[in-house]
Amino acid sequence: MKKLFFLMNPYAGTQRANRVLTDIIRLFNSRGYAVMIHMTAGPGDGAKVVAEQGKDAELIVCAGGDGTFNETITGLLRSGLETPVGYIPCGSTNDFANSLHLPTNPIQAAQAIVDGTPEPYDVGRFGQRYFSYVASFGAFTRASYATPQNLKNLLGHLAYVLNGVKELFQIPKLQVAFDTDAGSFAGDYIFGAVSNSTSVGGILSLDPNVVDMQDGKFELMLVRPPKDAGELISLVSALTSQRYVSPMLTFKTVRRLTVRTETQIDWTLDGEHAAGQPTIDIENLHHAITLVRGGK
Repeated sequence: MKKLFFLMNPYAGTQRANRVLTDIIRLFNSRGYAVMIHMTAGPGDGAKVVAEQGKDAELIVCAGGDGTFNETITGLLRSGLETPVGYIPCGSTNDFANSLHLPTNPIQAAQAIVDGTPEPYDVGRFGQRYFSYVASFGAFTRASYATPQNLKNLLGHLAYVLNGVKELFQIPKLQVAFDTDAGSFAGDYIFGAVSNSTSVGGILSLDPNVVDMQDGKFELMLVRPPKDAGELISLVSALTSQRYVSPMLTFKTVRRLTVRTETQIDWTLDGEHAAGQPTIDIENLHHAITLVRGGK
């Protein structure tokens, strides 16, 4: 039989995948897979286990949220594995899965994997770490990793919104400089994102006609602080209309960039905390992973 390594975060989201775990494994078995299961024990465990156990598998499937998927691809890339990956999204927000329209029902997601085809997708490198869909700082960023898990489970992505709204009244301006292959930018920003997704934090949506998760490019969005109500309205209009034209907004397509700050700022990588550094290199790793998914 073919070997399938199944990584699962038993605490992700509302834990709905836990209730159908037997059915998922039975489905994989019916398609000729001998399944080895590992339940993640804490942060970093998934990446370590994938690197160690994934080399013996012909397919790796992870069930959890964006953080679980991040650990899966981190384990793959750190160990140099090219094993195809399947994703059963069970988190609170599932930005990466939403961008690809992956099924949110665990059984349907597993079915899409066994019936799917492998496709190459890009991954971001942030210093020595990786991200599947976003590296961001500023407004709403802290909410993604500081929101208590029980609140995430109870309210889903609304929990991020509620915690993020509180931050709107305390948003600090951050002095950041960017050197990119599309030009250089510097100034005071309240939010910045290097993304490869149509959904960021369940709050911000990007135009699917602009975002291509297989083109070797990121979308760089930088938001300056509005000075008055008029500028705020202009900013909100630019974001909601997905036209990205506003004096408070910089929107560029980039392949790589270097970020410089005078003070350390907090970042989030796929919803997980990442400490900033004075200088950080971010790069798009074109077609770095192979994802098995159903029809588009």
